[in-house]
Amino acid sequence: MFVDTIPNRKSPPAVLLRESYREGGRVKKRTLANLSKLPQALIDGIVALLDGGRALGNRASEPGFEIVRSLPHGHVVAVQAMIRKLGLGRTLQGRIGVDKRVRNLIEAMIIQRIIAPGSKLAFHRALAPATATSSLALSIGLVDVAEREVYAALDWLIEQQPRLEATLAKRHLTDGTLVLYDVSSSYMEGRCCALAKPGYSRDHRPDRPQIVYGLLCAPDGTPVAIEVFEGNTSDPQTIREQIDKLKRRFKLSHVALVGDRGMITSARITEELAPAGLDWISCLRAPQIAALAADTGPLQLSLFDDRDLAEIKSPDFPGERLVACRNPDLAKERARKREELLQATERRLTHIADAVQRKPAKHDAGVIGLAVGAVIDKHKMKKHFALDITDGRFTFHRRREEIAAEARLDGIYVIRTSLPADKIGSQAAVAAYKNLALVERAFRTLKGVDLQVRPVHHWLGHRVKAHVFLCMLAYYVEWHLREALKPLLHDDEELAVLRDQRANPVMPTPRSEGAKAKAARHRTDDALPVHSLHTLLQDLATLTYNITSTPVNPQAKIVITTRPTPLQSKAFALLGIDPACSQ
Repeated sequence: MFVDTIPNRKSPPAVLLRESYREGGRVKKRTLANLSKLPQALIDGIVALLDGGRALGNRASEPGFEIVRSLPHGHVVAVQAMIRKLGLGRTLQGRIGVDKRVRNLIEAMIIQRIIAPGSKLAFHRALAPATATSSLALSIGLVDVAEREVYAALDWLIEQQPRLEATLAKRHLTDGTLVLYDVSSSYMEGRCCALAKPGYSRDHRPDRPQIVYGLLCAPDGTPVAIEVFEGNTSDPQTIREQIDKLKRRFKLSHVALVGDRGMITSARITEELAPAGLDWISCLRAPQIAALAADTGPLQLSLFDDRDLAEIKSPDFPGERLVACRNPDLAKERARKREELLQATERRLTHIADAVQRKPAKHDAGVIGLAVGAVIDKHKMKKHFALDITDGRFTFHRRREEIAAEARLDGIYVIRTSLPADKIGSQAAVAAYKNLALVERAFRTLKGVDLQVRPVHHWLGHRVKAHVFLCMLAYYVEWHLREALKPLLHDDEELAVLRDQRANPVMPTPRSEGAKAKAARHRTDDALPVHSLHTLLQDLATLTYNITSTPVNPQAKIVITTRPTPLQSKAFALLGIDPACSQ
């Protein structure tokens, strides 16, 4: 580190605090701080410090300078740099333009959602100088932010959602592409939100009202659009809005929607997808597969003697191609799980039968039925047991023929698609359906420790929608952050290539040798520790933003960032930024 004086024609020279470093075998310089406005005596003191001496004021006991404030900084720089790289600021700005302060507030909320998710009031406190928890306000340039400005920016964001989603769709979707779609839910606290309704809870909280939201993603899992529905909306009922969004707002004349078996049902295909001219890739339900596997049906187990997938036809699905798949690993897992549930149900039913046998007079058919119903519903095993309930008597046994018939189809699933073979092959159709796991990963990130879509600290419907949309934009940035920082993460850098090159899409994609090595050593090839994205951002936060002052001129402030560690330097290099230039 050294002080460099740069001539500036007729103006006073620029005095810069600089640091030398090596990159690609060459020595380069980077600027850490601009000292031009400091008194010459203080600059001389800094030079003396760097030369190994001691900086003195007018008296030997007077310190040269002190650190006034130190704030976590590196994680803010990383996320802000990715937002700029993606052009998200320009996307928010739009052609007509918007107040820069509103745009900066939205950017700051996205950054805060990634580095420290919380309520909007917690975000407001994080911007105030007295309660700041990072350099976010200083890095974005936000001063004296009022609470009402935060909520006003959120209201502006939901008004701009159609435009912003259309921009993302133009960037990531084209005519003829596949679009991944799935639905999830989050439970709500309180009873004031008009969107919060009782419904099927994926959070296993049937005692709470909830909201439902559907996420549209590009084929690689990049989020494009999200929509919030009332909590009692079923999955198939959300399809109509997505068709309107793809056709009218995104102006895509032809796409193929990829959704799960509970989403793209035969009714939705007949009533909505086919009339709109959209293709689809989905999967058949268990009763439909059982019908195909009947003695005279097209799905015979001999198809899988020497292969794991085969294309079949059925008059029950005119105009559709059916790709039957069998996964041996999945078959073993389903058999294991079924046996565990059967045994657990038997234990509980045996306990009830013993109680009835000990005191038959106290157990009429109604009491026994209630107890048995609770056990059967818990493990969903009613179809596998024959029950005989009378006053003072209860017996049961397994339905072995039904169990054997179900076990015969273990590991078998059937992909259905309207796309012709010249547009997508059998293997590609299977791979496309399995890519729905990318949307499930998005939901895990949204609902997990990374972004924490809930608890939802709003009760007005439009602000709940704005909050969920903000979380989607944060996931959009985080998705690209994860892609850029993969060499430092546990993620497999070659997964996408291996997924495309695998000969059998039915089986899971094997991990690359590089990913196995990282997992075994917990180190990268250049001996740096491997992280999750969450812990890597925590590590980057230890690079601090230090504001210094001096008694000679208390108004003069020097901003100095701490020297990055080798891990931090690698992360910033992958993002293509220099943290010292982001002050």
